Amino acid sequence: MSEVSQSAKKLISSYQFWYKSLQSKEGGGLIHIDEVVSKVATFYEKMRGVIDWREEHLLRKTAIERILKRRIFLKRSGKEISEPFINELIRGGHFPNDAIPESKITEIQKSIDKYIYILDNAPAHNLKKMRSQLYDWLLGIAACEMEEILSPSIKETAIMDFMLEQMKEKIEITGNSLVSKIIPEDEKNTQIYIAVQEALFKLDPPLIHHNLLKKIYPDWTDLPQEKLQELAQNIYSAWERLEKDLNHPLAEKFYAICERYDTAYLLLSDVISKEPLEILNTLKNPDIFESKIKAAYKERLKKNKGRLKRAAFYSTLSIFLSKILIAFAIEVPFDKYFSHGLSYSNLGLNVIVPPILMAFLVLSIRPQSKQNEQLAVMEVMKITYERERKDTYEVRPSRKRGFVLNSVIALIYLLSFAGSFGLIFWELRRLDFSIISIVIFLIFISLISFTGVKIRQRAKELKVEKDEESFFNIFIDLFSLPIIQVGRWLSNQWVKYNAIVILFNSLLDMPFQVFVEFLEQWRSFLKEKKEEIH
Repeated sequence: MSEVSQSAKKLISSYQFWYKSLQSKEGGGLIHIDEVVSKVATFYEKMRGVIDWREEHLLRKTAIERILKRRIFLKRSGKEISEPFINELIRGGHFPNDAIPESKITEIQKSIDKYIYILDNAPAHNLKKMRSQLYDWLLGIAACEMEEILSPSIKETAIMDFMLEQMKEKIEITGNSLVSKIIPEDEKNTQIYIAVQEALFKLDPPLIHHNLLKKIYPDWTDLPQEKLQELAQNIYSAWERLEKDLNHPLAEKFYAICERYDTAYLLLSDVISKEPLEILNTLKNPDIFESKIKAAYKERLKKNKGRLKRAAFYSTLSIFLSKILIAFAIEVPFDKYFSHGLSYSNLGLNVIVPPILMAFLVLSIRPQSKQNEQLAVMEVMKITYERERKDTYEVRPSRKRGFVLNSVIALIYLLSFAGSFGLIFWELRRLDFSIISIVIFLIFISLISFTGVKIRQRAKELKVEKDEESFFNIFIDLFSLPIIQVGRWLSNQWVKYNAIVILFNSLLDMPFQVFVEFLEQWRSFLKEKKEEIH
């Protein structure tokens, strides 16, 4: 009979702790929000979610960061911020009503005070831009900590640690002894840890930075005053160190390995989550365990399809709404008053082509093969039971290219860039598009292309098989990569400068919250008056 590995037993123990934590309730009262007011606020937040679309697993964290920034801008004390901050999150539907203990208010207050202290005591920087970037970076990490306090990720942390320990044993740096010597063991382990987070849960930089800080400072949630003061004085160097870890030369190679083998860990997590208290009995019979893995595979495949459809719809809708706004604010006036005249057919083409491109990118995703399911089951078995022979995954540093070869590659890329955008530009000019319409068209085509490619990559979450390369794929990559790279850069700027989001943040957010809080106080007053009538 196959023996369950010690690391798998440790993982199961963590899941059992997670399961029991869901059953037991902390002492003290629970935070309650008026349900009628909550419906109004939840509708507003859903509307915001469409406009400022993010991937599903990042939506709540994004809302926490936005609300936190607004409240810290108004008040600089955790005591004044924490309770209304939590109330607003529950009111907006980001956390369940009557589920968060009142004791969390103090924890959130302590956490907010920590980040305010670091901001207030950070050394002055010559560049105001750097100070502003530090503010955004720190509050991005603070948002991750707030989410962790209000909804501890016990299960997710356990599976990440499990995969991390296994990958430490399996990944070896080979191929170039000079490079291997340069990378110490702790640096390699940090890169594996980052890759595991990106592969398993698609965590973004603030979440990864927060987890790295917890590794560097084990007492991060309750830092002593002297350590906090030292960190505040060295915050720029700490920030630089974390950015360096995230942009390591071998980061993509570590990620590629973890991304290929993360399926087994996701499926094992799903199976244990279903029955954490009985799973050890299930593991005694590999045939039963295999059937449960296959069931988890099919269920996750179904969920992924729904998630991809939602991602395609909401991302396209978000970009589409901004496109309409820009069309009426810039494109139409420019074509009408400064160009040859307004062409409704061109305007319609400019609006409708990006969604059609997204539909093509999503609908052309190929389903996983039957062989992939068998490979996934086999990989889950490997990581669950004891094995005499361990798999080894090699990270091979890229060979250094000479100046001539680098120049040739750069020239080819430049030509493909000019060819891709030049062909689109020429075709649009032939259709009598104005220059401003062409620029806007190229911006949105690039954004949709990048978003579509990201969605296609998410569709490979359960893929264990190797991708087959063909000459056709290489040819397509040659001309599509420049557009996707531009889309990637624009996407990062889009988060900062989305016109509709800026409109909501500057004109609607604060007045709406004042109205909602007044409505809640008014309903509370009416209830008190009703209780007096007896």
